Amino acid sequence: MKLLLVEDEEQLASSVCSYFSKEGDVCEVAANFSKATDKLYAFSYDVLLLDLMLPDGDGLSLLKEVKENWPEMGVVIISAKNALTDKLQGLERGADDYLPKPFHLAELNARANAVYRRRKQEGKRTIDFKEIELNLENHEARVHNTALDLTRKEYELLHYFIVNQNRLLTKQAIAEHLWGDYMDTMDSFDFVYQHIKNLRKKIISVGGNDYLKTVYGAGYKMKEES
Repeated sequence: MKLLLVEDEEQLASSVCSYFSKEGDVCEVAANFSKATDKLYAFSYDVLLLDLMLPDGDGLSLLKEVKENWPEMGVVIISAKNALTDKLQGLERGADDYLPKPFHLAELNARANAVYRRRKQEGKRTIDFKEIELNLENHEARVHNTALDLTRKEYELLHYFIVNQNRLLTKQAIAEHLWGDYMDTMDSFDFVYQHIKNLRKKIISVGGNDYLKTVYGAGYKMKEES
C-alpha cells in the first residue's frame, strides 16, 4: 500500500510514516497544501491521510480536488478539528473515514487498510490470478496451494502486478510504488529487474507459469499466456 500523509506537525508525521514503513508500506509526507498537490500530480497513491488544518490552505479544498481528479484514491481524514460539522463535511465530500486526533497508530493503520481493501479489492481478503493466490491479511502468496518464500518487497511487487494485470508498468512506476521518495537516492532501476527475476524464479520453482512479460524498452506486464 502506498500512502500520502498531508500533515504539518513534523513529529507526528515522522511517527506515522515510521509505523507504516515497519508494516511494509510506502508512506510519503507533504507538510502543506502546495506540496501535497505537487506530489499528487507527480505520483500515484492508494490512500491519502489528510489533516484538515493546513498552514497554506484548507484540507477540505484538497479533498475536493482529490475526488475530482483521483476518485479511486481512498481518503482518511485525521484532524484535531473534531466538530461534527467538519466530520460531516469531510464524509459528504467523499472521504472514506474520519479519525480525530489524538489517535493510536494501530487504529490508523487498521482504518487505512480497511479503506484500501474496499477501494482496491472490494473488501476481499484474498485475490487470485490463475494458480496464484494472495492472502491480503497475512501477506502470504501461494501457487497451487504451495506457499512462496517471498521477501516483503517481492510480495508487494506480485500484488502490484496482479491488481494491475494486463497493464503496462514501467520500471519507474514500479520503483515509485515500492520505494516512494527513496527512489530519488538510487542511481538506476536495475534493482527492479532483479526483483522481477527473483519473483519469476520462485513462482516457476513451485510449478507456476511465468506471467510476467517484458515489454522491451517500455516495462512489464502481467498477463495470461497466449
